[in-house]
Amino acid sequence: MSDYIFTVENDAGSRIDKYLSEQISDRSRSFISSLIKDGNVLVNNKVVSKSYVLKDNDVVRANVPEAVEYVAEAENIPLDVVYEDSDLIVVNKPKGMVVHPAAGNYSGTLVNALMFHCKGQLSGINGVLRPGIVHRIDKNTSGLLVVAKNDVAHNSLAAQLKEHSVKREYRAVAYGRFKELEGRVDLPIGRDQNDRKKMTVTYKNSKNAITNYRVLEELNGYSYISCILETGRTHQIRVHMSHIGHPLAGDDVYGPKKVITSLEGQCLHAKTLGFIHPVSGDYMEFDSELPEYFTAFLNKNR
Repeated sequence: MSDYIFTVENDAGSRIDKYLSEQISDRSRSFISSLIKDGNVLVNNKVVSKSYVLKDNDVVRANVPEAVEYVAEAENIPLDVVYEDSDLIVVNKPKGMVVHPAAGNYSGTLVNALMFHCKGQLSGINGVLRPGIVHRIDKNTSGLLVVAKNDVAHNSLAAQLKEHSVKREYRAVAYGRFKELEGRVDLPIGRDQNDRKKMTVTYKNSKNAITNYRVLEELNGYSYISCILETGRTHQIRVHMSHIGHPLAGDDVYGPKKVITSLEGQCLHAKTLGFIHPVSGDYMEFDSELPEYFTAFLNKNR
């Protein structure tokens, strides 16, 4: 248990949860909120709510339990294996599955399934919660991922991703009709300063991001599109498409407030994945069929 004590000097008017999340930067704001809710934060020796507004010279005391490091455990969860050898495995992740354990999702993830399937033989570069994971796709995005079984494979695949030489084509359904049937969105993406769980197009504390799109079919109120990534930023396609006025159907973060609940998340599928094999040096390319949720939505709106 760590005991933090702060005296408010230049932050009068700030909410206690925002203030503490800035002072204790290695913990999330949701963690701080839980800490306050559980009575582990006192202001002037009194329990307060997370909406408490600080005053000059307030004395804030927070009792923070030590962080617990979780280790991913093997779970017998079915996997859709597209390709596998002694160095890597390519899987087709279903919609709704989280890639690796994190707060609130310590079981039922792709990593838990891979730990069982590969008998623990995964690259250790990314630590005990993300063994083998070289790149990720969102929970509600389906499609192809390559996972490294050893560090040599991991380093090679990570270098290819950094050089933007990995082929990654996604299919998506976006709102509206595009004025241009092909385009290139070259806009930097960074953390949204007003909502740390979201990404946004911004020139402040951001990284370059490039998405090439092509309209494959115009639907009733939507467009069926192909997106090829030149970079791989968090939520890149979702953010770029929303920014240009065509958010993805079903996206409950970057789309309109009225969400298409039947989709249970964005209509986005990682369809094609191509890379150089880390050991053989051969180019390998894999393709996956559109899942049922995707084709059903397409057919409904044709």
